Amino acid sequence: VQLQASGGGLVQAGGSQRLSCAASGRTFNRYAIAWFRQAPGKERDFVASKRWSGGLSYYADFVKGRFTIYRDTFKNTMYLQMNSLKPEDTAIYYCAARYTGNSWYKEDSDVKYDYWGQGTLVTVSS
Repeated sequence: VQLQASGGGLVQAGGSQRLSCAASGRTFNRYAIAWFRQAPGKERDFVASKRWSGGLSYYADFVKGRFTIYRDTFKNTMYLQMNSLKPEDTAIYYCAARYTGNSWYKEDSDVKYDYWGQGTLVTVSS
């Protein structure tokens, strides 16, 4: 399994950015993709997750109403659309995958994810 995160960059506060997580190496129908982020000097935090097969998405409280996770199955890519960005959103953003089987629930612990992309830096200037 390979995950390739991209789309980071410098954006002004209030702006938008879209991150991409390109997945390859297997069929992902029973997998979930999550986005995590890690700011300098801080722990890695859960941001959002979605099952590859669709359905309910989960978000951290600090991004609800601003970020949207969605997938393009034809492109084998999971996106994170980030709107109304704030300087505190500055972080390295990682995508990760875990096997869900037939169950689906919010899993915000990074140790539960088996596969990780390399991270992409998002910097929000004030």
